[in-house]
Amino acid sequence: MNIQDIKPVEGSRKRNKRVGRGIGSGHGKTSCKGHKGQKSRSGGPKGAGFEGGQMPLQRTTPKRGFKNNFAVEYSIINLDTINKLKDETVITPELLIEKGIIKNIRNGLKVLGSGDIQRPVTVKAAAFSASASEKIAAAGGKTEVI
Repeated sequence: MNIQDIKPVEGSRKRNKRVGRGIGSGHGKTSCKGHKGQKSRSGGPKGAGFEGGQMPLQRTTPKRGFKNNFAVEYSIINLDTINKLKDETVITPELLIEKGIIKNIRNGLKVLGSGDIQRPVTVKAAAFSASASEKIAAAGGKTEVI
């Protein structure tokens, strides 16, 4: 077998439709587009969502509220969850993912002050609520913004 002997299996390659090459080609005159109508004209059919001039469904449904595309969305953890990690003294987002407490770090980790903490820990996060940082400091721990 040589490289020049290799060819595709019969029927696996379809030839392109050559339109507009005269009546004898089998695709002549109207170039397979039929007679008249929107689909036969240049510019072709209108795009998806076009409803023949009727107001499209996408424009008729009410739009409510406001979505801020620049909002910072944090992964959240509370102090009572941190307190359950008995053997850890340094709490980082990577440790929380490893333990399966949070699934992912969106734009950082934010610690909220729900619950109590009884032991001194160092917590590294992107943001802290005021009550969380007060409770951590009162327990003898430290907060580090990363």
